[in-house]
Amino acid sequence: MRVISYNLRKHRAARELASLADRHDPDVLCLQECDSTGIPHEIHGLRLAEATARNRLGLAVYYRANGFRALDVRALAVKKSLHDRVLKPAEERVLGVRLLDIDAGREIIVASFHAAPLTALNSLRRHQIRTALVELEKMGPGLPALMVGDYNYPVFKENLGQKVREQGYELNLSDARTYTRYRFFRGHYDFATSVGFDIEGVRTLPQGLSDHKPILVTASPGAVPLTSTVAASGV
Repeated sequence: MRVISYNLRKHRAARELASLADRHDPDVLCLQECDSTGIPHEIHGLRLAEATARNRLGLAVYYRANGFRALDVRALAVKKSLHDRVLKPAEERVLGVRLLDIDAGREIIVASFHAAPLTALNSLRRHQIRTALVELEKMGPGLPALMVGDYNYPVFKENLGQKVREQGYELNLSDARTYTRYRFFRGHYDFATSVGFDIEGVRTLPQGLSDHKPILVTASPGAVPLTSTVAASGV
């Protein structure tokens, strides 16, 4: 399974999405800072599961329509930073999608996440991450879950990794830094957090029109069989 995460920098890099999908053939595309009124319903075989609508720039998740079916979608609000309360750039910072892998006959959860900006404390971002993981678990208890996005966490990542592991998840950084716009803020900002997945690699893709580089996550659900909820849900 191939998942791309991309912060579009206030929608500026939206024009690159078709070529990005064509070049890397992802199964899922997770976006941050996209204009929900300016994105297509389909991109190179990828179908829009949902985009947040309570703010102009938000999140979106696409999935490959010939391999997956969307069973449930949830946009989630988390604890707000002062930046959020004053400028109100985002109401929902997590967008989770429960997908049925048609060929494998099993369900997974994939989410796009955008943490509070650097004006907030790391403790606030950790709270947001913790809340996001708890809420995604409620979408499908026991299902493999993968949350990708802009974590806005360039320093003290070891501490973040420990906190994430305490929740039973793993934190994976990409092979090269993902943010290069400002000299003193360069580093790894875009991560993958997972449970029940074997992460084969997280690769930073070439720079485009955004100040963030896209990341490509290659992963597969773990070998432990999971009880399918398809029959129970009647979907």
